[in-house]
Amino acid sequence: MGMRLTNKVAIVTGGGSGIGRATAQKFAHEGAKVVVADVNRESGTKVANEIKEQGGEAVFIAVDTSSYASVESLVQQTLGVYGKLDIMFNNAGITNTRYHVLDMPIEEYHRTVAVNQHGVFYGIKAAANAMKDHGGVIINTASIYGFIADRKHFPYHASKGAVVMMTKSAALDLARFNIRVVGIAPGLIDTNIVSEIRNDPALWNQIEKAQMRGKAGTPEEVAQVVTFLASDESSFMNGHVFFVDDGSASFKR
Repeated sequence: MGMRLTNKVAIVTGGGSGIGRATAQKFAHEGAKVVVADVNRESGTKVANEIKEQGGEAVFIAVDTSSYASVESLVQQTLGVYGKLDIMFNNAGITNTRYHVLDMPIEEYHRTVAVNQHGVFYGIKAAANAMKDHGGVIINTASIYGFIADRKHFPYHASKGAVVMMTKSAALDLARFNIRVVGIAPGLIDTNIVSEIRNDPALWNQIEKAQMRGKAGTPEEVAQVVTFLASDESSFMNGHVFFVDDGSASFKR
């Protein structure tokens, strides 16, 4: 076991798969007590059990991040189990069905924004209320799509762009409570969220070649960055969203 997060209590939303799963495991490896939070009970419970089998400490708590009552309950249950909250990783997110903006169904827009944007706000608010007496770290998952545009991703772009600015604004508001708020902006990461593309080998190969070093990232590579941001090693980093994209937002091929 590592030592960077010893005695810390962390919530990871979307912890049942992808970046969330890898980060929950990494947090536990670094000594944190981890709450694996996910709308999918089966996958979330599986990750919590994996952590315990590996010698870490974890529990699963179900959450629907599109509901403030559910996110607030998640935080309160965490306090009931572990007595405090030090790290909140607002990671849960969904992609949108691809539509041109003129054809975008209103319900599709609201569905994407409810999870990706409102869910992050709910996590910031609920976690900060639990941290305001002792400080903590809130980490939000944005995306390179919060900075650059692609076709047929309008609500995803809107929600992730909002996460970028919510990170900056919340950091300013919460600094006096010794709460840091930072974010990550992943690029192409090989997770379930891109499974439709992954299942088309020709398309996947084309997209990978468009990356700076010609390959997708892994959830574990992102988890390394999140863990650093959650630790005291990043104590002077605040109010910024950090690219985890192998430079893909920095060039056009």
